[in-house]
Amino acid sequence: MQLTILGCGGSMGVPMLACDCAVCTSTDPRNQRTRTAALIQSPTTTILIDPGPDLRIQGLRQGLAQLDAVLVTHPHQDHIGGIDDLRPFTLNTPRSLPLYANQFTLDRIRYQYDYAFASGESASTRPSLSLNQLDGTAFSIGDVALIPLPIEHGSWQILGFRIGDLAYMTDVSHIPEPTFDLLHGVNRLVIGALRHEPHPLHFTVAQALAAVERIQPQQAFFVHTSHSLDYTTENANLPSHVQLAYDGLVLPIHV
Repeated sequence: MQLTILGCGGSMGVPMLACDCAVCTSTDPRNQRTRTAALIQSPTTTILIDPGPDLRIQGLRQGLAQLDAVLVTHPHQDHIGGIDDLRPFTLNTPRSLPLYANQFTLDRIRYQYDYAFASGESASTRPSLSLNQLDGTAFSIGDVALIPLPIEHGSWQILGFRIGDLAYMTDVSHIPEPTFDLLHGVNRLVIGALRHEPHPLHFTVAQALAAVERIQPQQAFFVHTSHSLDYTTENANLPSHVQLAYDGLVLPIHV
């Protein structure tokens, strides 16, 4: 089983529009970051984490031909802006694509994409989704067992996920104590680290490093990184077991 980082950039991506900073103009492909999203793949199951606004580009780049389910961490636009691009995965089939999130996120999706849930016929195609509420208990999709990880994103209660020995927590500003218990034994940690300067909704690099120190994974990878973080420069200053992620990075998952 594996997790692929489809995107590791912040809400505006990197390069950012209207910016000519050194990272946005870098020729290093690892500084070219689409919005943060990931793909879980087992021998029989494919699960998307966060259908953001770069989903079409990410899917084409990955050769994504099928999806069994979608997980949504929270309803900010850079994590749900690609929901309409889920349409091809249910064309010419009566099945709906299962989407899993907490109730707050499901309510926002139902509101923002109301046309997808309207009754009656439609002259145009629309996403065919079945919404499934996560209440914090462990669950499975096909042969993939998942544990929701409650975390905080500013005042919002959102979700990360643990799959085997890997944990995925983007857009985190605080990890509650009970969640640290759920992270015991994690070997690979994917965690948000927006920039060095404080932000009310996101870990800084220093805060993410403090979380890594407490969780003690064998490897940690920073996602949701902004254009203020250069891949080579930052990695040179990080501990050897910690590095910035990049689009296309593949991580093994052991169960």
